[in-house]
Amino acid sequence: MIIQDTIVALATPSGAGAIAVIRVSGKDAITICSPLFKSINGKKLRDQKSHTIHLGHIIDGERVLDEVLVSVFKGTSSYTGEPTIEISCHGSTYIQQEIIQLLLRNGCRAANAGEFTLRAFMNAKLDLSQAEAVADLISSDSEASHRIAMQQMRGGFSNEIKMLREELLNFASLIELELDFAEEDVEFADRTQFKDLISRITKVLKRLIDSFAVGNVIKNGIPVAIVGEPNVGKSTLLNALLNEERAIVSDIAGTTRDTIEDEIIIGGIGFRFIDTAGIRETKDVVESIGIQKTFEKIEQAQVVIYLVDGSLLTGESIQELKTEIGKITNKHPQKPLIIVANKVDKLNDNQTSTLKSEIEGIHLLSAKHNTGVEELQNKLLEFVNTGALRNNETIVTNSRHYDALLKALEEIQKVQYGLDGGLSGDLMAIDIRQALYHFGEITGEITSDDLLGNIFANFCIGK
Repeated sequence: MIIQDTIVALATPSGAGAIAVIRVSGKDAITICSPLFKSINGKKLRDQKSHTIHLGHIIDGERVLDEVLVSVFKGTSSYTGEPTIEISCHGSTYIQQEIIQLLLRNGCRAANAGEFTLRAFMNAKLDLSQAEAVADLISSDSEASHRIAMQQMRGGFSNEIKMLREELLNFASLIELELDFAEEDVEFADRTQFKDLISRITKVLKRLIDSFAVGNVIKNGIPVAIVGEPNVGKSTLLNALLNEERAIVSDIAGTTRDTIEDEIIIGGIGFRFIDTAGIRETKDVVESIGIQKTFEKIEQAQVVIYLVDGSLLTGESIQELKTEIGKITNKHPQKPLIIVANKVDKLNDNQTSTLKSEIEGIHLLSAKHNTGVEELQNKLLEFVNTGALRNNETIVTNSRHYDALLKALEEIQKVQYGLDGGLSGDLMAIDIRQALYHFGEITGEITSDDLLGNIFANFCIGK
């Protein structure tokens, strides 16, 4: 990989704004920028100390492009681990491009996506899992996803993996040493201690693998499908949950012909609510397509809210509702289902008591009057295991890490079988090496150009 040249990119979002930051990194960053910057006090940029900021002008010959602040980072004391200049200019898109073009004409190359963070990894400022956390931090849109990305970027996950890898590596070295003395039949690796280590590694790996179920929904949001018959208030409930008029509300049944989606943050967790077309028999072709999409969204959702009109529930219709609930739970036995009765403002106390006694766990609300909506939001939070998050435990959110952990666990289990069956050291050493390989894949001790290219291609340019 070419990391010797000097790169430049806009580090702030494209478009006009109050200010913009242009980042330059590479061994010649200060040399290239110094003659293009005229300090207001006449100082030369190359003579200034690291981690200092200077006011002056960017000049193109005799032409002044802008008054700017220039930050200087010398040696390895920068984000990328190489000399870096950051130019804070006015946010005009014309000024941004003029300065970038000036730098390109004077020896810089336009940075690729994620190339600054790639250089930080190549220069050992970050390991690979920390580098990936940078992208997660940039894209975090909730308290929970932000907290997980911060913990990973600060090395919480990689430190745990490195400790396991180091302990396993020590035992692997002893077993490899035994192979050199195979004829003398000696054991350098204490098998009892080794069994304890393998048991501990297995326990940690299983915990990390299990955490992915929570981490994945925190990172991507939890899809919640709102389903039910037409005109029971699904769109009104969606509007109440989002606290805005997102969906069309009408007394005419079948108004919603397609699915409507939007996101909100509840308790620091992202939820994607999907308002679906009402489920009923219909000859309307367009409405039929919407109903088919409803069933597709139920398949995709992790939680289903089944909404009914509480004011229409009588003895017979309650039994029909129980039958419908049974159909959904039989088809999706592992999927959380919340039965919600809307329009309870039209019920008397006796009707309310009947519903609660007849249908276990039913949630009563009035979406129109915003009664019981907050309680429904709290109920949704119960489906997210936030215990690990509250306890600041490591939570895996990256599918690449998840895959590597699964493969590492598979190899560790092979080592366990070998220990239990008295397998020879040379055969166990093969499985140990494979486990070490998968640990190294996570932190970047083992990488390929293809892997790095794939990871950093998903970054924004300038980071």
